[in-house]
Amino acid sequence: MSSPAPAHPRHFAVGLARAFAGAVIFGLPLLMTMEMWWLGFYMESWKLALLLALFFPFLVALSWHVGFEATFSLRDDVVDALVAYAVGFVSSALGLWLMGILREGASLREMVGQVSLQAVPASIGALLSQAQLGDHDAAREPRGGVALYWSELFLMSAGALFLAFNLAPTEEMVQIAAGLSEGRTALLVVVSLAAMHAFVYAVSFRGQPQDHQAASGWSVLLRFTVTGYALAALISAYMLWSFGRLDGLSPAAMLHAVAVLGFPAAIGAAAARLIL
Repeated sequence: MSSPAPAHPRHFAVGLARAFAGAVIFGLPLLMTMEMWWLGFYMESWKLALLLALFFPFLVALSWHVGFEATFSLRDDVVDALVAYAVGFVSSALGLWLMGILREGASLREMVGQVSLQAVPASIGALLSQAQLGDHDAAREPRGGVALYWSELFLMSAGALFLAFNLAPTEEMVQIAAGLSEGRTALLVVVSLAAMHAFVYAVSFRGQPQDHQAASGWSVLLRFTVTGYALAALISAYMLWSFGRLDGLSPAAMLHAVAVLGFPAAIGAAAARLIL
């Protein structure tokens, strides 16, 4: 069976324009966050390189679900992800330059670090622009309309990553964690699980897969809510580690910080079906 005909150049231009709009909308909060500016200076180069390397396959998979133009092969999705990365870098560099953050006299390493970090959320926005600014119905379900289990887990991971990335650089995550007792931390985990389960799966918001409606409550709780929270917690731990927020903390303090960031990450995972 032959592949569908390539999109008209005008369609790609419209998609590219939406990508820039999405990059600005999704990247603007962090673009104006002081912690992100400083991270570009002192974040270890190998951690930044690892973050960018691990993030690219995520973009490719996100393109398969919701690209800013229709894709029909792995090659198309790779190209889509590269374009999203490019849009994220260009929009972030322009935004930082317009606000005077990229200053003359700064080293190339500092400028690359600042722009590269900002490009991560901006590139997510570039790909999500189809869902948010384009045809919502066309972007609502994974390609082919089949809500596969692994696809659902990926969508939850995408939602968790976006919110975790927006909050992990801030000092507030560690400050809140430092003030929590063991009991309050455990309660926060329980509340995160309950909120995640109720937010989509129990309240039946739009975007709920048919599998959730046919399966038993315990099945949905274990396969989606508990697994989704575990993914949100792992993503939160990685974000905090990447940004140096776990440096010098005891294991107990690290768990507290992960639980704090895991709360918004869990909400992002639950809300992913509404966004994507």
